[in-house]
Amino acid sequence: MKKLLIANRGEIALRIIRTCKKMKIQTVVVYSEADAELPYIKEADKAYLIGPPQVSQSYLKMNEILEIAKKEKADAIHPGYGLLSENAQFARMVEEAGIIFIGPSPAIIESMGDKIKARKTMIEAGVPVVPGQENESADLEAAKLFASEAGYPVMLKASNGGGGVGMVRCDNEQALTQHFESTKKRSQAYFGSGSLFIEKYIANARHIEVQIFGDTNGNVFHLFERNCSMQRRNQKIIEEAPSPNLSQSARENILEIAVLAAESVGYKNAGTIEMIVDEEENAYFLEMNTRLQVEHPVTEMITGIDLVEWQINTAQGLPLPIQDQHEITEQGHAIEYRVYAEDPFTFIPSPGLLSEMEVSAGEGIRVDYGYQKGNKVTPFYDPMIAKIIIHAQSREECLEKSKKVMKDSKIEGLKSNIPLFTALMDAEEFKRGNYHTQTLQNILKGEKK
Repeated sequence: MKKLLIANRGEIALRIIRTCKKMKIQTVVVYSEADAELPYIKEADKAYLIGPPQVSQSYLKMNEILEIAKKEKADAIHPGYGLLSENAQFARMVEEAGIIFIGPSPAIIESMGDKIKARKTMIEAGVPVVPGQENESADLEAAKLFASEAGYPVMLKASNGGGGVGMVRCDNEQALTQHFESTKKRSQAYFGSGSLFIEKYIANARHIEVQIFGDTNGNVFHLFERNCSMQRRNQKIIEEAPSPNLSQSARENILEIAVLAAESVGYKNAGTIEMIVDEEENAYFLEMNTRLQVEHPVTEMITGIDLVEWQINTAQGLPLPIQDQHEITEQGHAIEYRVYAEDPFTFIPSPGLLSEMEVSAGEGIRVDYGYQKGNKVTPFYDPMIAKIIIHAQSREECLEKSKKVMKDSKIEGLKSNIPLFTALMDAEEFKRGNYHTQTLQNILKGEKK
């Protein structure tokens, strides 16, 4: 492979460029008018203005992106995460154009992208799933009927959703009635489908996911698990690997479920099996993400594996440098902090000019930047401006190092959530690693659970 087009933006585009440079692969990127000064554009070998800030008029323009790839004679397209990464139509268009799509096949993306279809596939494979509807909620009455039979609270979800978007907890019929139509419209706007379904809400659940990878010989390996339970608005803000306070038997069960789930669909390339783990450590399949995850760096830090390099080589039909699960080992502990341009405690986005952007460097500290000093953070995209990933030999050392990094970091000109991370360092639940998906809300309310 000599040239690769990155159909994405910001920090993930820059992160892919980093691996491409190591592999001596030229890179082509696209950018919107709002992103014209971002670092990834300067680091790429070639950059094309694709349109105005709105994603529908820029980063989601499949035909235009494909034409640029053809013009540049790109061998492959890497979709990153979000945007077109799980768009089966785009993957199919890329392959039909004779270009390598770095990811699983369009058929797998399609089957796993629809959460209802994915649930059915997993049930047939013997994978445990969260109790829920087997078909979409065609209307409010169907939703009410399931919820009354299953018992409240329930989670109302977009069938094609992701990233916490199109997901609402409903504690009673009044709440379900209130949110049904608005969630349907939001799902249609974000994912092109208003299809919804309902799952039973599991209280005090941990959100644990497993990084999986399918090779060219039909093997599926796991690269251990990540705990993604520290969330705001159903979206992850801190992820760590390995998961704290998890028994060895539960961990082994989670890893086995993940491999079984991926094997059942003949998965190839990088992917993630997301699970909900209840208070008794029962694990249930939640969804499969058929792409690279925002939090993939924590896995890279504990395994020493460059997942993007593996992705690129596998997409070319090359074998992995390993042949057996036991060859993948883990070392130490890693925590990722997603740095957002937002109010640290209300989570309201805070766009503006980054007058200062400085994070402490040092051993075991990785920073994946999307922006740098002098860049404008606009309201058109997710407000994540960087990811700070800390690695150490133990979780305790990792937290100590995290404290210092947060204290020394300087992000000025707009609000960021660094003060929230600093506050969490003193929260007993986080220090002990004894937290679930509602812990952050409880901490902010002053409740200790």
